Amino acid sequence: MIQDIKARVENLDWESIQNELDEQGFAKLPAILTKEECEFFMEMYGEEESYRTTINMTRYRFGNGEYKYFSYPLPDILQHLRESFYVELAKTANRWLSYLKKTEQYPEQLQDFLNTCEEFNQTRPTPLLLKYETGGFNCLHQDLYGDLFFPFQVVFVLNQREKDFSGGESLLVEQIPRAQSRGHVITLEQGSALIFPTNHRPVLGKKGYYKNTVRHGVSTVISGERYGLGIIFHDSK
Repeated sequence: MIQDIKARVENLDWESIQNELDEQGFAKLPAILTKEECEFFMEMYGEEESYRTTINMTRYRFGNGEYKYFSYPLPDILQHLRESFYVELAKTANRWLSYLKKTEQYPEQLQDFLNTCEEFNQTRPTPLLLKYETGGFNCLHQDLYGDLFFPFQVVFVLNQREKDFSGGESLLVEQIPRAQSRGHVITLEQGSALIFPTNHRPVLGKKGYYKNTVRHGVSTVISGERYGLGIIFHDSK
């Protein structure tokens, strides 16, 4: 199954995905995880020994819901998803730096990047499972966790829209310099994923590239329960 996961990620149409990331800053992917793999993660939600911490979003005024950060070692399927996506997204990350006339800084392999995170005292894993019940939502935010961060993250929806839940769309809001913000609403089917910027994205203007700050969240779940899997590539302090 693990080798199959890596092949699924590698066999995505990365030329098209890279173009979408350049043109609109995010890319919606087809279903990558099977129903059984989604159920595996949802069943893990109750296994407290798998996590380093649980966050009640209402307590911290982050929204209404709950999420849990995995402990190391990550489950094999999650580790291979993280490694496989990183390889392709590091290419995009370095290309975006070149657009902004900055030096490439992201190595080809995830572990080399995590070694750099350790130099910044960022050693706590950041992949997480999220659960929203009816009325749940996630306020617009960024997942930075320290001075060093990777410019992309990936989120999966684990159960079926319009069957297990309604509402709960993924939200992206771009803050455009000297202009009003632009919003994007993205719906995901079970096992499908969204790639989006962690902090900002380069946009081509008349005088070259400039940066739009991007924040993300989840709209209110109207009914049912929504489960998500978030893959963040940098570790936390």
